[in-house]
Amino acid sequence: MKFYNSFKSKVLGTISVPEDLSPLITYDPADEADPADAAMTCEDIDAIWTSVEDLYRSGVYPGITFCMRRKGVRVLNRAIGHSHGNGPDDSESAKKVLMTPDTPLCQYSASKAVTALLIHLLVERGAISLSDPVMKYIPEFAVHGKHRITILNVISHHGGIPRPPRNVDPDILYDNENLVQMICDLKPTSKDGGNMAYHAVTGGTILGEIIRRVTGKNIRELLTESIREPLGFQYFNYGVPKEDFYKIATDYSTGLPNVFPVSAIVKRALSVSWNDVVRIANQPRFYEVIVPAANLVATADEMSQFYQLLLNGGTLNGKRIFEPSAIQQAVAPAAKMWFDGSIVIPMRYSAGLMLGALPVGIWGPYSESAYGHIGFINIFCWADPARDISVSLQTTGKSLAGPHIGPLVKFLFTVGRHCRMNEDVGGDPGSFASFKAPFQKMLRKLILGI
Repeated sequence: MKFYNSFKSKVLGTISVPEDLSPLITYDPADEADPADAAMTCEDIDAIWTSVEDLYRSGVYPGITFCMRRKGVRVLNRAIGHSHGNGPDDSESAKKVLMTPDTPLCQYSASKAVTALLIHLLVERGAISLSDPVMKYIPEFAVHGKHRITILNVISHHGGIPRPPRNVDPDILYDNENLVQMICDLKPTSKDGGNMAYHAVTGGTILGEIIRRVTGKNIRELLTESIREPLGFQYFNYGVPKEDFYKIATDYSTGLPNVFPVSAIVKRALSVSWNDVVRIANQPRFYEVIVPAANLVATADEMSQFYQLLLNGGTLNGKRIFEPSAIQQAVAPAAKMWFDGSIVIPMRYSAGLMLGALPVGIWGPYSESAYGHIGFINIFCWADPARDISVSLQTTGKSLAGPHIGPLVKFLFTVGRHCRMNEDVGGDPGSFASFKAPFQKMLRKLILGI
């Protein structure tokens, strides 16, 4: 057994999972509403939580926190596993700390949704317009023919600057002035926002700089005064104070090793290797700086509340944060679904969010109305108006390929199946046959253009 566990850790990149998970699960039943208050049954809740447990049983995720609201009430707020000390490479003597619903995690690219909504807040206030060229606020951005690239181009991943120069030193993250200048000096990969390609770090940096130059405040200060403090969030900001770093769950590179050509695609999209991303995110200094695209720290409940805020048209707990028009602008499609030039999969973006699709999308089956953002492929935060849900799945295992893929798909389908759509939406999200034909039609459109 010891040899088998070592094999799983070294080769499969997974942790050992006990048969009985109950000692690893933490939650307060008083924090979860009666399923009937959300037009759900106990069987619905059990099925969704079981799908989360199955994700943990894959061995890819040392720790998971999960929060879901339906019809505005919190029906699940639980954690399973450990926040520290139980990664594939941790020693048996390492101190293991149980994950709890209050454990904060790095959101990685799920941070981009929050950054985008702060841009929409400035639009709402009349301080900027999405149609404004970036050079209006950052004049030095205009070089190499980038003078027509707009804020909308950048926020929707059509800015033509999807990645820093090859082999850039990751330490430039800690020098915002030089990072902004480096991005401004980039030659665009497409003219005037012509091609869609995921901007992993560059877009968030430019958006954060626009906020700083327009408001005179950094994006951390704007987030604090406009969302975090009014809603009483404990974390929900870019980075954390030094004294709180130890509270952030440790992340682990898990699953099967990334090999060529996947490793090359990953490095092209992220500018550094997969393992380097995890290493950087586990360093205290990463949370001392502001990385608008990647270092928001929040709990699962805070992220669920954020998406509930959007579902509610900009209000939460009796406080208005956004006008409904800002939310409508943020979730409206910015382009049709097409292959992303950076991550090489079909994607559908709004001005800052990842959108669902018919017959199946990133947020599961029949998710055309859904919007949200993933974080380093293993954090899923979204809202779906058709189902009236706001969901936050937080994980500490960072895996591209591994035994979690099947359970992850099952999780998305289970949420879709047990949170039934409004009657006027139609469709059976639990049936493969119900979306087989439209899925084939989508593939024909993407591949053949017909």
